[in-house]
Amino acid sequence: MEELIEQARAVVQHSYAPFSEFRVGAAVRDEQGRIHTGVNVENSSYGLTQCAERSAICTAIGAGARNITAVVVYTPTDTPHLPCGACRQVIREFGADAKILSVCDTDACEEHTISELLPKSFVLDSD
Repeated sequence: MEELIEQARAVVQHSYAPFSEFRVGAAVRDEQGRIHTGVNVENSSYGLTQCAERSAICTAIGAGARNITAVVVYTPTDTPHLPCGACRQVIREFGADAKILSVCDTDACEEHTISELLPKSFVLDSD
């Protein structure tokens, strides 16, 4: 997870958050071991804002990934922040068993599974 943490911290500088000034960087690992990163990109029409976690996952999917095994969310704050509800659902879609680690500028961190963060989630009915 250390490499994911380093990449999430490094990419946060590219965040576009002129409205909230709340920058987020994310890094995900896919089933092939590749790392994909993303940042939050705000929009003056707030509903069009893209979260860092979804940005990283969409980058992974665009590169051919179909399964996310780990997600790191970094915020340059004193406390870690967990993925929002929309991000939790997207993580669930592509990473049913993914480990999710939220880190910040202190030693504080939170590690969860998506089942803990999003119980009774929507799932693709494969029957």
